[in-house]
Amino acid sequence: MSADHNPSAIATQPAPSRWGAFGSVAFTVIWTASVLSNVGTAMFDTASGWLITSLDANPMIVSLVQVTVSLPLFLFTLPSGALADVIDSRRLLIAVELAILAVSVIFAGLVSLNLATPALLLATTFLLGVGGALTSPAWGTTIPLLVPREELDSATALNGVGFNVGRAAGPALGGLVIAALGIAVPFWVFAASNAVIVAALVWWRKPQKAAESLPAERLVSAVRAGVRHAANNQYLRATLMRVLAFFPFASAYLALLPLLARHQISGGPQTYGILLGAIGVGAVGGSLAMRWLKDELGPDRLVAAGSFVAAFALVLFGLAHEPIMAICACLLAGGSWTVVMTKLYVSAQVALPDWARGRGLAVFLSFIFGATTVGSAVWGKLSAMAGLPIAYFVAAAGVVLGVPLAWRWKLQTGVGIDFSPAAHWRAPTVARKVENNQGPVLAVVEYRVEAANRAAFLGAVDELGHARRRDGAYAWGVYEDVADVGRFVETFTIDSWLELMHQRERVTNADEMLANRVRHLLAEPPRVTFCVSSERPHRAWRTHGAPAIGHP
Repeated sequence: MSADHNPSAIATQPAPSRWGAFGSVAFTVIWTASVLSNVGTAMFDTASGWLITSLDANPMIVSLVQVTVSLPLFLFTLPSGALADVIDSRRLLIAVELAILAVSVIFAGLVSLNLATPALLLATTFLLGVGGALTSPAWGTTIPLLVPREELDSATALNGVGFNVGRAAGPALGGLVIAALGIAVPFWVFAASNAVIVAALVWWRKPQKAAESLPAERLVSAVRAGVRHAANNQYLRATLMRVLAFFPFASAYLALLPLLARHQISGGPQTYGILLGAIGVGAVGGSLAMRWLKDELGPDRLVAAGSFVAAFALVLFGLAHEPIMAICACLLAGGSWTVVMTKLYVSAQVALPDWARGRGLAVFLSFIFGATTVGSAVWGKLSAMAGLPIAYFVAAAGVVLGVPLAWRWKLQTGVGIDFSPAAHWRAPTVARKVENNQGPVLAVVEYRVEAANRAAFLGAVDELGHARRRDGAYAWGVYEDVADVGRFVETFTIDSWLELMHQRERVTNADEMLANRVRHLLAEPPRVTFCVSSERPHRAWRTHGAPAIGHP
């Protein structure tokens, strides 16, 4: 039998407003709560950076604070991206934010009682990093539910402004509060800001969606599909290579900033807060500068320019012995980091179809967090061995070298690709009921090709194979019949019958164009067969009557 494809319904969107994204009450409430949370988070980061230098000034221990923040983001962001696709994102956010609130309250109490230790601080930052990893993809999938599609650009820009406002105001407030009221108060402010986020999420009601045409993906299968897509998406792969050329080296300035403030320029918590605030101000300036720089330079040259500015900032950090030079370095570092991060993020966005957006962005963020984790540990170790200036100078050299080495991987090459769903497939014919979890499924496609079209066919079917792997297939191959000239067989495997149904929904118009190229080269329509793995009982070894081993 056959059935037409029924695309998933899209959640009801609010109507556009002359106030832009702020025309949505839900967006305004969530955005305001997020800004307050960003301020609280920045105050927490300031206080934790200062607290660790008070408890243990060893450069390796200090850099481990950044490691414990970025390591869980590296480890858990990808499964979190899949999780956000298969369960209700609002409920996930509420549950995780409540857990973050509990951890923050407990640690604030320990600091107030003078019971905090380096191990407890590192454990707390690790748990909060896990919370951040679990919520990041869910927040990304929430934005389209708060505003109409026409206001997505506005909402994304406002989120960036809110984040950078927190980075600019939070550290300065944190430094002042530490100096005036003590080290524990910023941790209590952080806990209160998380309570505000929880209240906003509880108040908000997610728009209802129509019933899905298929059951939700299994979490493990969703993660695997995301990894396969990222591995076979050439547009995303280019962006990931540019990530590896920048972030491992640029991460030095954040990892070593507490040591710079405390030892190299001999400042107090106010100075450290001002330096972090200068990074936030620089980030805001970088966001504003991109409005005209992106048209003048384009994404590749803009990222290269941002990299050179970041390298110059790292050199200034190494030379800084007075607050004014350190502040200038922070302004440049914040601006360049924002420019590079934004262009790479946009490049990742335009490289992804809707079905893989959460998981693809999770892969992108995992690369950033992994690069930051490794880089922070390396720069902490190098500064302990050779001193802060040497660590900064080596990091600057790495940023500069990364520009020519990664230049061949171009950004935003997916802009002109049509990733919208093709949405016109027919369900496969089945002679008996197949359970969703049965699998793996073997797909076999037989082609008949004229001799004159052989070379063109092989090139076209190879591109189609990349598309199939991007959509979740594995073990792909194409074979030529040695006994029947012109007969080719394409095979690939899918994890389960349910995954096959999801894979067929993922076919984009760009994929369909590749399939049409193949069809135009055929002498007759292709024959498609799906075979599901049989369920067989496990073979039991006989304990009686088995042949003996030895002499007859």
